Amino acid sequence: MAKRKAAEEPREYLTPEAQKSLADRLARAEGHLRSVRQMVIDHRCADEILIQLAAVKAALNQTAASLIDSEMRACVDTCMGGSAGDRLARVTKALSAVLKSS
Repeated sequence: MAKRKAAEEPREYLTPEAQKSLADRLARAEGHLRSVRQMVIDHRCADEILIQLAAVKAALNQTAASLIDSEMRACVDTCMGGSAGDRLARVTKALSAVLKSS
């Protein structure tokens, strides 16, 4: 029974390690996007810009996947308020937004 109780306890949302990892991923994507902006300013070929935009999009999708995979349950348990139905609606809305943008 003790094992079950431990599994049900909410874990900390965005531990310092998870926060750093996500922030680092976003910083890399941000830097890459700045480079793409410079490519536009420099009149680089459209195919080069599109390839780099795809890389930025992939980096953001990987960040979202990481957040969903490792943090969503903890977030639902610790920082989302409301009834179970309200929390489910918020998760569904967030996942729908991610899927629409990918």
